[in-house]
Amino acid sequence: MEANTPSQSIISCAQENNDTKTASAAAYGSSPFPITAARGSKDDLSNTIHSTLAHMNLRNQIKGAGASLNITILDDYHDTIRTLKCFSKLSGHNVTIWNDHTENIDILHDRLKDTEVLVLIRERTQIREALLKRLTKLKLISQRSVYPHIDIDACTRQKVIVSSDQHPGTPSYAAAELTWGLIIAAMRQIPQQMAALKEGKWQTGVGYGLRGKTLGIYGYGRIGRTVARYGQAFGMNVIVWAREASLNRAQMDGFPVADSKNVFFEECDIISLHMRLVDATRNIVTASDLARMKSTALIVNTSRAGLIEPSALVNALLAGRPGMAAVDVYEEEPVLDTSHPLLIMDNVVCTPHIGYVSRDEYEIQFVDIFNQITAYCAGKPVAVVNPEVLDAWKHNEND
Repeated sequence: MEANTPSQSIISCAQENNDTKTASAAAYGSSPFPITAARGSKDDLSNTIHSTLAHMNLRNQIKGAGASLNITILDDYHDTIRTLKCFSKLSGHNVTIWNDHTENIDILHDRLKDTEVLVLIRERTQIREALLKRLTKLKLISQRSVYPHIDIDACTRQKVIVSSDQHPGTPSYAAAELTWGLIIAAMRQIPQQMAALKEGKWQTGVGYGLRGKTLGIYGYGRIGRTVARYGQAFGMNVIVWAREASLNRAQMDGFPVADSKNVFFEECDIISLHMRLVDATRNIVTASDLARMKSTALIVNTSRAGLIEPSALVNALLAGRPGMAAVDVYEEEPVLDTSHPLLIMDNVVCTPHIGYVSRDEYEIQFVDIFNQITAYCAGKPVAVVNPEVLDAWKHNEND
């Protein structure tokens, strides 16, 4: 699915005078996202970074100290990135920010044909071989967290470095907080009650409390552990199901584990999914699992839609088990069709993948993303997903 107009947020951070310019691109139609022309100030870009760009061969192909790179940032829907404190790390570079979304390869090629460094915001845009082959100037992709949307093998073949910090030991409190907000909203029917009140109706239903209920945490990583502690603070009985190593960590933290996956789905009043989407976890929640849940139970997914079998959640809700769902992630994003099955169900609370979308979280994430660019400019790439690219150039250097 694609937006129909380009963003109007193109920033050129000219190193010579540190000016900020705004331009607009050719129209492709109208965009569903709010689009604001980015107009930075000299204060936004006050601390120019004079860097030395070490090219891919890591030897003597240096653009020169203080050289400007062409950097493109995709999918900044709310025109937020340039307002972050850490944006000053890109001073001295030519930065183009697109506020809309497109999956059209021709449009992406047109936007990225001169790009040397591509900044991605999570998994919003797919970067596959058909596009990569056309981006002959691309040297670095900088992003954070997992990368199922990037064809890493194709990047390696094209000698494009992928830097993606995995932020070990630092949970996304923004995602954990949203998860808890969705749990309360769904159990107490807050969105439904608000909508009814705006229509002149008073107290249209009876929700459920949390104290004494059983909260199931499926996947005991950093976010899962945080949500488990939230549940504990609310007086809930918390149980965990996960792979063996995670179950051991949960027990060390004092949380009981379920006897089996079947028992886990049968006994929990609320189940919250907290796993990364990899081959081993794709479709890990089956239609049979959902059918075991109570008719009054809630399932929450702020992780990835692919953890649940395709269409299984919609079918399970229609069948009445579980009785409720709260979701922040979808099989295809962005969701712009108001007739999407989950959006029209009264027993589902939906948000548009905003688990990590907070200013605090953006500052944390983009410090890492921009530091990866700075490290690349210094000839010392970090958090490299495909070190074969570096090995190849080192081999050439020794020839």
